[in-house]
Amino acid sequence: MYKILALNPGSTSTKVALYHDEVEQFSENLHHPAEMLANFPTIISQLDFRLEAIEEILTERGISPESIDCFVGRGGLIRPIPSGTYAVDEVLLNDLQLGVMGEHASNLGGILAKQLSRAYNRPAYIVDPVVVDELQDVARISGHPLLPRVSIFHALNHKAVGRKAADKLGQAYQNLNLVIAHLGGGVSIAAHQKGRVIDVNNALNGEGPLSPERSGTLPAGDLAKLCFSGKYSEKEVARMITGKGGMVAHLGTNDMRQVSQRALAGDGPAKLLYGAMAYQIGKNIAAMAAVLHGDVQAIILTGGIAYDSTFIKMIEKMVQFIAPVIVVPGEEEMEALALGALRVLNRQEEVKSYRPNIPS
Repeated sequence: MYKILALNPGSTSTKVALYHDEVEQFSENLHHPAEMLANFPTIISQLDFRLEAIEEILTERGISPESIDCFVGRGGLIRPIPSGTYAVDEVLLNDLQLGVMGEHASNLGGILAKQLSRAYNRPAYIVDPVVVDELQDVARISGHPLLPRVSIFHALNHKAVGRKAADKLGQAYQNLNLVIAHLGGGVSIAAHQKGRVIDVNNALNGEGPLSPERSGTLPAGDLAKLCFSGKYSEKEVARMITGKGGMVAHLGTNDMRQVSQRALAGDGPAKLLYGAMAYQIGKNIAAMAAVLHGDVQAIILTGGIAYDSTFIKMIEKMVQFIAPVIVVPGEEEMEALALGALRVLNRQEEVKSYRPNIPS
């Protein structure tokens, strides 16, 4: 039996979970007050603060770090890589620290794992970061060579629920064609072909359906005019796309529970937007089914919004003609981290080395 500590840092919290093989022993969501984090000029400078919080919870639980067999953190914004479990070596650590693809709290996942790895002489891994890139070449093409499509999505949860749904179907994930939609603060909808994500919307930077706090695809010409209107800075426009887009822009909230309540209570604008988001998700699922030439064994709806049965039924009505719909509500990220490490420890998979192709 292996003891695996999984670490998932978010913008104002750090999730910590201990697994004995695939069985969760405990899970804690350590909240970090915004006023406390305001004392740190960068996300990376929060490292020691978060590390101390992790060590404190282990002490409170009576768990010796020396008894843990490996540490696994959520992967951050690194260079594009294939799916898998990666050893946190010096090359990977350097890119996490530099924030080569952007600064995000998830960058701390691998760094925290490596710090504990060094202290207790255990391996450190990351699993399926958001930059997992398995796109087929044709999916990279946009309408202009300066703006190729890129793969940024909820890879960790996609892969986890893909395997879980495959188990329900009595098949191996690598033998199935699936369309998976992660419905959370951002929405990512992907075509999974025999274990590879061959197409997916960029769930971070303005592609796909509108979501609680992201705009999704916008009319490009009107966006260009907005950028040069002189009314908004580049940072303000970026926030319109990610953070202050979607439901936040339309209704002033990123809480889909509030949107749902307002819609069901007869609030006209909320009802329209609630339906529009479901409509756009259904439309994008059908597009990914076309990518798979209609050869789809199942459509999987996951993420926090998948708990909303009314919303899910609206999507199901649009797409159930394509394939059976499987609902896996919530996020499987902590379990997915642990299982990714466990597959390597059990030698079911080879651990991968982070060696991305870097253009000269």
